[in-house]
Amino acid sequence: MNSTLEVVRSILFLPASNPRAIHHARESAADLVVLDLEDAVRPEDKASARSAAVEAASGDWPMPLAIRLNAIGSEWHSVDVDAVAQSGAAFAVLPRAASAHLARGVAEALSKPLLAMIETAAGVLAAAKIAPECAGLIAGTNDLAADLDLPPGAGRQPLQMALQTIVLAARASGVAVFDGVFNDLDDLDSFTAECAEGRRLGFDGKSLIHPRQIAPCNRAFSPSEEEIDRARRLVDAYGGGAERFEGQMIERMHVAAAQRLLGRATVA
Repeated sequence: MNSTLEVVRSILFLPASNPRAIHHARESAADLVVLDLEDAVRPEDKASARSAAVEAASGDWPMPLAIRLNAIGSEWHSVDVDAVAQSGAAFAVLPRAASAHLARGVAEALSKPLLAMIETAAGVLAAAKIAPECAGLIAGTNDLAADLDLPPGAGRQPLQMALQTIVLAARASGVAVFDGVFNDLDDLDSFTAECAEGRRLGFDGKSLIHPRQIAPCNRAFSPSEEEIDRARRLVDAYGGGAERFEGQMIERMHVAAAQRLLGRATVA
C-alpha cells in the first residue's frame, strides 16, 4: 500500500472553483484533500477551476493534496491530465474508472499515484483488474446507485455486494480502499453509523463532502483505546505458533492484524 495512504481516514472533496472552500480545507483536519474538477464544477468554470487547482497545489499543505480529473472521454479530460501531471498534487483521482487498460494509461501519463473511483456496474466488475494499476480505490456510491437504477431512498443494502467487491479487489492487490460519501450534512448520527459500517466492511476511510464530517470520520476509522490496548497485549504475549490469548486462539495472522492496527493508531 502507498505509505501516505496507510494513514488516510478522511478524504475531503471540494470544488476547485471555490477559493473559500480551498482556504478552509487547508486549515482542516482532513487526512487528504481532493480538489474537484469534475461533478462539482460547472462546464463554463472548468478552465478556471483547473487553473485554481494547479495554483493551490503549488502551495504548502499540511496534508496530501489530490486533484480529481474529468472523466475519460469528456472534452476536458486530456487537458486535465496535462495540467495535473505538471502540478504539485500528490495524487490524481480518476472518476468512473471501468477499464484497467485506460486506468493504466492515465496513471502513466500523469506519473503520479492514481486513485480510481468505482462508480458503475462495469467498474465494479472490473475492479479486481483496475486495482493493481492504482494506489487505491474509492467507492462512488451516488453514481453507482444511479447506474444500478436503484429507487430513491434505497439505502446501502442494495450496494452491499458492490461495496464488498470493491474492498476485495483492493485487498487482493494490496492497495487502499475508501467508502463513498454520505449526503445528509445535518445528520451526523447517521453519518457516524455509516462510517462504522464502512469500517466493518473493511474500508480504510471515507469520502467526505463537508468539513463538519471530518472529526466523526477520523474517530470512526481510528482504533479505539480498547482496541489499541488489546493489540499491544496480543503482540507482547505472542510466542509463536498457535496459542491461547485471553480465551481465544491466536496465530501469526492475528499478530500481523494487531500490528497494522497499531500502525494506524499513530494518527488517531
